[in-house]
Amino acid sequence: MTWSDFYLICFLVGFSLSALALVAGSVHLHLPHLHFHQGIHLPSGPHAAELPWFNFGTLAAFLAWFGGTGYLLEHYYGVWFVAALGFATLSGLAAASVVFWFLAKILMAREAALNPADYEMVGVLGRVTSSIRAGGTGEIVYSQEGTRRVSGARSEQGTAIPKGAEVLVMRYAKGIAYVQPWQDPAGEPQSQS
Repeated sequence: MTWSDFYLICFLVGFSLSALALVAGSVHLHLPHLHFHQGIHLPSGPHAAELPWFNFGTLAAFLAWFGGTGYLLEHYYGVWFVAALGFATLSGLAAASVVFWFLAKILMAREAALNPADYEMVGVLGRVTSSIRAGGTGEIVYSQEGTRRVSGARSEQGTAIPKGAEVLVMRYAKGIAYVQPWQDPAGEPQSQS
C-alpha cells in the first residue's frame, strides 16, 4: 500500500460518512451514536448542552479533507511524503474546525439541556380563562419558561371559581391541574373583574 492509496481510502471513508450523515438526516434514519466527554458547553449556564470536539461531523470532515488533500499532493504533484502528510493534516484540522464552529455557533446556539424542575406544575400561578363550575372542569392560562401555556383545570375543593380569578396549582394529574384560589399574604382571595 502506498501513501496515495492510504489518502484515497481516508478520502473515500470521510466522503462516505458525510454522505451517510446527509441521507440519514434527510430520511430521519436513527443510527447508533457514541458519547464523548471532551467538548465545550453551549450555551453557558447551569443546564447547558455539551458539544464534543470529536463528533461524527468533525471526523467525517477531517477524513475527507485529509485524504483528499494528501491524495492530490502525493499522487498528482509528487510532494515529499512528510510535507504531504503535514499539509493534509492541517487541511483536515481546518475542515474539522469549520464544521465544529458551524455546529457550535449556528446549529446549537440555542440548545440547552432540559431540567424537569423547570416544567413542574405544582406551585404554578395562573388565571382562570374559562370559569370552573362546582365539581366541573374549566381552563387556566399560565406562564412557564417564558411561554404562555393553557391547561384544563378543576377546583381542588370542588367549589366554583370564576373567570379571571388567580389560582395556584396544587397538583397535576392526567393533564388536569387541580387549583385553588390564590390568596395574597394578607389572606384575601385575588380576582379580576
